[in-house]
Formats: sequence, structure tokens, C-alpha cells
Amino acid sequence: MDKWRQLSPELRRKKIIHALQTIGAVVVTLVMIFPLYWMLITSLKTESEIVTMVPTFWPKELIFSNYVDAWTAVPFLRYIWNTLYVTFWQMLIQTVVGVLAAYGFARGRFPGKNVLFLIVLSAMMIPSQVTFIPLYVLIAKLNWVDTLSGLILPETVSAYMIFMLRQNFMSVDQSYLDAGRVDGLGILGTIRYVLIPMCKASVVTVSLVSFINGWNNYFWPKILSKSPETRLISVGLAQMKNIWQDLSGTGYYNTIMAGVVISIIPVVILFAFNQKYMLKGYSKNAMK
Repeated sequence: MDKWRQLSPELRRKKIIHALQTIGAVVVTLVMIFPLYWMLITSLKTESEIVTMVPTFWPKELIFSNYVDAWTAVPFLRYIWNTLYVTFWQMLIQTVVGVLAAYGFARGRFPGKNVLFLIVLSAMMIPSQVTFIPLYVLIAKLNWVDTLSGLILPETVSAYMIFMLRQNFMSVDQSYLDAGRVDGLGILGTIRYVLIPMCKASVVTVSLVSFINGWNNYFWPKILSKSPETRLISVGLAQMKNIWQDLSGTGYYNTIMAGVVISIIPVVILFAFNQKYMLKGYSKNAMK
């Protein structure tokens, strides 16, 4: 207490602000983590413990067999593979198209560039529920209904990615591009050896966002997938719930939660190895 009184008013104020910021960060972190914690402990509980009136914050008995039941209830491995395949190609094509389009909007010189860019931005404001009927008709005419190609094609262009990359490419000083051209680089060489290395964090960030969005996508796969051979994990988890409710009339929420935990493992691993790029990319975009 004596040490606190000896501090200057300015230093006291700084320490109080620092303490409040720390408390606020801890509270926000707990709020964000709690749903994940609840999902994890629910996956290890018995069904009877889940439906009790008084919730328990730690399982009375750890039931690891819930994970085995979830894995064997549906073709889980097939669903995981389908989702990995679809989201990988969506991410790859979106990144290639996004980089090329962003370069055109950032550094290209052609008539109507700003008008076209506004049209691209307007695509971000249109919900997918508005466009799914013409998309479905297009996929049906291509005979791609209930195929992985039909799941990939509508997600090959991302207006969000084009916008974010354009903003980053515009922040690169023109002198770097001129230096690349002096060294004999063409447009593709300039993109590959100048822009992408200088905007690496942002490129990785938007690519990971694309992967996560594809992994969590439910609406379009639900409409297009008709068989287990093309079903994604998001639809597979809903199918798992429906199967058990039809058979027993109970939710089997512990096993469903076990399936959800398994399904998010690839996303968690991806984020764990690339979080430095995402944090750097978002902080860089926030400062623009």
C-alpha cells in the first residue's frame, strides 16, 4: 500500500488502465473459449448426464467410446476426405483467381476498372440464398449434381479475397514493381516474385479464411449432395443427428459433440501452424 501511495498519479493511472485491459482480455477470452470447452466436455459425458436439470461443468465419468460411436455411425472418414478435397480446391482456385484479379484492379489500366470493381464488391452484399437457384440450374445442365466438381465450381471466386488482396497490392510502392520490370519480369513474374512475397501474410490469411469458410459451408452441400460419396462433414453431422433421433427418439448429443470435435481438428491444426500469418495479416489490414 505504501508503494502504491509513492507512485505518481500518472503512473497509477497507467497501472489501473493496464489492469483493466488485462481483466477485459481475460473475460473476453473465457467467453470465446467456453463454447469450445462445453463442446469438449459434452462429448465425454453420458446421455443421462447431459439432460440433467443441473448442468455439470466436468463429466462424472469420461466416456471416450463416444468418439468410436461417432466415427462408426456414418462414413466419417469419407466425409472428412470429401471436405478436405473440396475445400482444398476451392482455396487454391480462389487464391489464384483472387491474386490475378486483385492485381488487375490494383495496378491494371483498362476502361471501366472502377465500375467493374464496384460490381465485384456488390457481390459481397448478395446472400447465397438469392443465387442458389440459377447456380443449381447451371450445375444441373453440366450434369454435376451430386458431384464434387459441382460443390467446387460455385466457390471458385471470392469477392472478399479480391477486395482484400487489391487493398494490399495497392499499398506496395510502385518503385518495387518498376524494379522488377527493369529486371525483365512480366506481369506474372511481378506477381510471383514481388507482390506475393511482400504481401505474404495477407495472401496466407485470405487463403485460410477461404479454407475455413469452405469447411464450414452447409447450405450449398446440403442442396447438391445426394449420396454419401459426395457428402461433406457439415451435412454428415446433421445426418448423424437425424439417424439417431429416428432410431431411438433421443438426441445422442454426446456422440454428436464427439463428431463435431473430430471435424474441427483439421481447422485447429491449420490455424495452429499459420496463426502468425493470420495475426500479421489482420493487423496489417487494420492499419490501412
